Amino acid sequence: MISINYRDGRPIYEQVRDGFRQLIITGVLPAGSKMPSVREMASSLTINPNTIQRAYRELEAEGYIASVPGKGSFVADREEAVSARREELLTRFRSLLPELKQVGTEESTLVHLIKEEYDS
Repeated sequence: MISINYRDGRPIYEQVRDGFRQLIITGVLPAGSKMPSVREMASSLTINPNTIQRAYRELEAEGYIASVPGKGSFVADREEAVSARREELLTRFRSLLPELKQVGTEESTLVHLIKEEYDS
């Protein structure tokens, strides 16, 4: 399900968060399904439960999961999760544009990169 790469420069909680995010967006974890408990995940990955808890908190803040006190965490509606992720990525993209412009990146270069990605 989720694997940790200790050679990856990202913190472990980010790897866990990103792994679950990908499983949710692709539909591997359908809406309404119960997330593994923090204790289960920590045990299976042999990492600190606080690390899993942090990943879950971020996933909840981003709208990917919802916590129900006493019952656990559940996957949110996929469309809502995809929409939230799209908005987050577009915000990051918009924040890069002024700097790209400042360093002299041509509009045609950006358009070409976008078309190249969509054509592949």
